[in-house]
Amino acid sequence: MDIISHLSELRKRLIVCLIAVLVAFCATYSYSVELYEILSMPIYEALPPRFDYMAFTGVVEPFFTYLKAAIIAAIIAASPVILYEIWAFVAPGLYKNERRWFLPVVAASTLLFGAGVIFAHRVVFPYGFAYLLSFAGEELRPMITMGTYFGFATKMLLAFGAVFEMPLFALVLSKIGIVSGPMLLRGWKYALLAAVIIGALLTPPDVISQCLMAGPIMVLYGISIVVAYIFGKK
Repeated sequence: MDIISHLSELRKRLIVCLIAVLVAFCATYSYSVELYEILSMPIYEALPPRFDYMAFTGVVEPFFTYLKAAIIAAIIAASPVILYEIWAFVAPGLYKNERRWFLPVVAASTLLFGAGVIFAHRVVFPYGFAYLLSFAGEELRPMITMGTYFGFATKMLLAFGAVFEMPLFALVLSKIGIVSGPMLLRGWKYALLAAVIIGALLTPPDVISQCLMAGPIMVLYGISIVVAYIFGKK
């Protein structure tokens, strides 16, 4: 295929993905309030009883916050179609053995990302928010806005989802010979330093939240070493 044919094929795949997201959005927008409530459950559980509510500082803030929640949910709901279209676009350019592992890698990537999101929502958020909101009192009252919380929560969920992809990256890179098990084992000190820095940058400024991110990073790094030893190029 020439470059024009490739671009035409890409445009067709993108249109199908966009239609799938729009169809899913029609369903998710009807439940946007419920979706936001699920996302905000950890903060509500951590707030003191007298302050267990969300505030908003702009007239349109609730509308746009619910809209963003519906869009993200629609992308997640349409992800099977999106992944299939990606596969259909790249499959003709892959060798037979590459096609064999492409779909399992995509499926594993989706599962690992979802595991990271669930871990952040059900483990990291409750402990982190409970500590941060423990400073509230009569003189210091929490007032959390919808937009601010949504931005912070989605950033954290994406960060943990990306971190949980580490063993899969190690598998792919070791398969093609870029990294190896001994190389990763020798670099564990640098990995520990990087985990602490990432935890400090992406989590709230308290030791508990930073450890809740740095700890899983090191566990996943250890799993990555084992994966590289088993599946890496000999």
